[in-house]
Parts: sequence; structure tokens; C-alpha cells
Amino acid sequence: MSKTDHSELRQAIIATCLKMSELGINHGTSGNVSARIPEGLLITPSGMAYDSIRPADIVLIDHEGSYEGRRVPSTEWRFHYDIMRERPDINAIVHNHALHCTTLACLRMEIPAFHYMIAVAGGDSVRVADYARFGTQELSDNALRALEGRTACLLANHGMIALGADLGKALGLAVEIENLASCYWRCLQVTRPAILTTAQIDEVLVRIASYGKQPEEMAPGQMPATEAPPRRLAS
Repeated sequence: MSKTDHSELRQAIIATCLKMSELGINHGTSGNVSARIPEGLLITPSGMAYDSIRPADIVLIDHEGSYEGRRVPSTEWRFHYDIMRERPDINAIVHNHALHCTTLACLRMEIPAFHYMIAVAGGDSVRVADYARFGTQELSDNALRALEGRTACLLANHGMIALGADLGKALGLAVEIENLASCYWRCLQVTRPAILTTAQIDEVLVRIASYGKQPEEMAPGQMPATEAPPRRLAS
């Protein structure tokens, strides 16, 4: 283990894995989680049941793509490594085989702007990356293309990826994308839903960037998610 063992982050990665199972968005040993560190990234080991993973089992992959630890890294280490390298805005990645995301991925169907919350992924759709065998550089390359300007994508005949500034945000986005996939799938059982226009989604994108932020957390000139009521002054 590295001299700087990042014990709290290792525990947080394990907790994120267990939370995915608890939420029902992942099953068995499928899926994987990673988080950025100064030395590179930490990632879940290959093929281990989440409830058996211990902090020492979490694998360190350095900036050159070599790994350190007693376990072999996840089979999907390539796209975690490549995303971290190409996306300095991203510090955590969650990959899972959530039921409805995987259903749409197997149908090669992107999630369009049928609901305004699609904007949480950064655009007017959640794209589907072209199919490639798991664990390959081709899969990583395909995922990077699907994630251009986005923080989530589906992987054809495979599952989904969600990115975030930290583990909590990546997991929260994964949950939201699965909820959208579930809702879209249900809509399709009746008919194709109405799709929001580009202008409507662009308006949402401007506002949703500040969603959940308090005034002091917003950048100068940033639009609030919505107009708050007048603040009552203390008497």
C-alpha cells in the first residue's frame, strides 16, 4: 500500500459499492468505482464481492497506468484511467449494470430530452457508446466519445457510467440516470414521449448548473436554479 494510504477514501469507495447494491442499481460483482488521488486513482479490485472488499483490496493505478496493491484492478480500469486523464473536472466514476439503463443500452437507445432532468448529465441526451468487449481499449475510446460534454453515458449491451466531482455526486448521478431510464422505458410502453426542444433544454442547462448551491457557493453572475422568495429579515 502507498505511503499515503488514503484510508478514508478507500472506505468511501467500498461504501459507494455497497450503497449501489443497497439501492438495487447493481448486483453481484458487476460494476466498479474509482476516485482520483494525487498519485493517480484508486479503483475497486476485479471480481470481488463488494461485501468482502477491505481497504487494502482497493487498487492504486498511477499516472503511467501501472498498478500497486495485492489485488488486480477492475477489468474496466482502462476507461476509469482514461476518463480521469482526459477529464480534470472529474474526481470519481461509478459504473454499474442498473436494470433500466442496461435495458436501453442493449436496445442501443439513448435517453433523449423527454424530461428536463436529462440536463443533469450535461446535455440534451444520455448517449450510448458503441459496443466493444468489456475491458478493452476500444470500449474506453467509445466511452470517451459518448462522454464528450456529458457526465453520464450508456454502454451498448453492457451498462452505464456516471461521473462526478466526488463519490457522492457520481453515485447520485447514477441513481438519477437510472430513474430517467426507468421512466423513459415506461413511457415507451405507451408511446414515444414528447421531447423538449433544444431551446428548452438550453434554458434548463443554464439554471441546473446552480441546482443545490447556496448563494455563497455560486460563481459571480451565475443564474440561480430558481428565484427564491424574499428573505424575511430577523426581527
